[in-house]
Amino acid sequence: MGVILTFFKLLGHSGNVLAVEWREDRPETYRVVEGDTLWSIAGRFLQNTWEWPEVWRGNSQIQDPNLIYPGDLIVLDARGAQPFLQVDGVESDRLSPRIRVTPLAEPVPVIPLKAISPFLTRPRVIEADDMDRLPYVVGLAEEHVIGGPGDRLFVRSIQRSIPVDYSFFRPGVEYRDPDTNAVLGHEAIFIAEGTLEQTGDPATIMLTRAEKEARAGDRLMPSHRVEIGVGYLPHAPRKGLTGHIIGVMDGVSQIGQFSVVALDRGSLNGVEVGHVFEIWQKGSEIRDMIRPNFGQNLIGSEQKAGELMVFLNHRRVSFALVMNAERFIHVLDVIRSP
Repeated sequence: MGVILTFFKLLGHSGNVLAVEWREDRPETYRVVEGDTLWSIAGRFLQNTWEWPEVWRGNSQIQDPNLIYPGDLIVLDARGAQPFLQVDGVESDRLSPRIRVTPLAEPVPVIPLKAISPFLTRPRVIEADDMDRLPYVVGLAEEHVIGGPGDRLFVRSIQRSIPVDYSFFRPGVEYRDPDTNAVLGHEAIFIAEGTLEQTGDPATIMLTRAEKEARAGDRLMPSHRVEIGVGYLPHAPRKGLTGHIIGVMDGVSQIGQFSVVALDRGSLNGVEVGHVFEIWQKGSEIRDMIRPNFGQNLIGSEQKAGELMVFLNHRRVSFALVMNAERFIHVLDVIRSP
């Protein structure tokens, strides 16, 4: 897929590294195998996966020192006051040049790419601020009512010849802030792809591929692909950042491990790609059957339900992959910085 992982470089290792929670059953070494992810490797050593940047030590003297490949041996070095992890044979304080032979295998990804790759090629949200600004279909050539591949559509309005390729979307369910009821955006239901033939008002676009029939009212956005690059690494958001799960993708009703969910927080709230949140659920109502007339029903304490990691953020809405599910997860469950 051409998607690689570049690990976050630590600044210095001068003893200012925050204390991390190591697993009691952590191994002294681990050999990376095909199918591993950074999340799964970090989980073998750490209680909190997002603390990986605090303990990873690459070799700054070689090119791409922070990549991990299948076959690499990860070693726990606990000789100093602050234990750290590195690839076997890497000596970060060595002064002489070092050449590393890069294997043909792809570096391990942060999270399972198969689960998120469809979301990196198409927008999944039409934000509220953009709804009235996006070009939209006003009609089809030759008096057609619906359009498929090979049909021409008239669009208001596209005055620039770049970009050339566009994706067609239909507004779906509303995403709302559960606290304020404000509309954050709409689910973007993918319809088709097309190529700009003529600018203007209306502009003309030829449909090249379609999953559904295009019709008047469908919105357009430039086709694009989001690449995973530098900084795409599990890390904790600022303390106190909270939000909610407001949707689950692809029409499923059950939310479990590796489900993709929508969040009611985005870049305007400080959410970054790679942020890890804990998922919490309200306590269940408990009815006192022994003394039913003694006060009101009781509410149990909140329960942690799992963890998720943001892989795509917009201004007001973000998308995340559920990495761990300790309980059944639901829409409107709370997310919190760990």
